[in-house]
Amino acid sequence: MKKATEKSTAMYGVVPASKIIGETVVNRQSENVGKIHELVIDAGKNRVVYAVLSFGGFMGLGDKLFALPWEAFEFSATDKKLILNVDKDKLNAAPGFEKDEKWPNFSDILWGESIYNYYDYAPPWKTQALKP
Repeated sequence: MKKATEKSTAMYGVVPASKIIGETVVNRQSENVGKIHELVIDAGKNRVVYAVLSFGGFMGLGDKLFALPWEAFEFSATDKKLILNVDKDKLNAAPGFEKDEKWPNFSDILWGESIYNYYDYAPPWKTQALKP
């Protein structure tokens, strides 16, 4: 599976974050699973680390937020939607946080590893350390 950043560059060129934030996210079954609420960037390493997905609730009320590895997303070639490569049941049981409460410390490596492990992805700070 290609990373979302590789697909977006190949298919769309450079994509502004403002085009991704608020974008509808569907799963492989074309079910709406939410919208991108925020992107979390590791400015020191020049990479997107997480996409924060708003999921659940009704009409924006009661939505819960989930930090997902950026690699879990890909761009649809035809619909200009983001496709999340995570099962809806797994997302329903995922660790999340409330929009109006304290957000996780995204720079906490142990927290980050738990998120990446939950979704079965390798954290970029581990995979990139292996590259020459």
